[in-house]
Amino acid sequence: MKIVKGDQVKVTAGDDRGKVGKVLKIFPPKNRAIVEGINFVKRHTRAVRQAQQGGILTKESPIHLSNLVLICPKCGKTTRVGRIILAHGRKARTCKQCGEILEKEK
Repeated sequence: MKIVKGDQVKVTAGDDRGKVGKVLKIFPPKNRAIVEGINFVKRHTRAVRQAQQGGILTKESPIHLSNLVLICPKCGKTTRVGRIILAHGRKARTCKQCGEILEKEK
């Protein structure tokens, strides 16, 4: 995946175009992601138990990965993601703008 959980992304299309947020969750089979503060929907819920309150809840909805672009943490620019193979055989994501490796150390 070119975008992973925890990445800072910018929305390129839709009602939230231009907004920036952090990726909270990825759904690889559907090519979608939930981004913090992006693509809010209203969900009408019924009180199921006595303790739970019903009403209209506002929450984030998944957005397609094609509508997101990664923001490089090093250079701060929106960028495409490249792939390189490190010396010990592991793949790593790189920034196409500045060439820095985007992977977090394990």
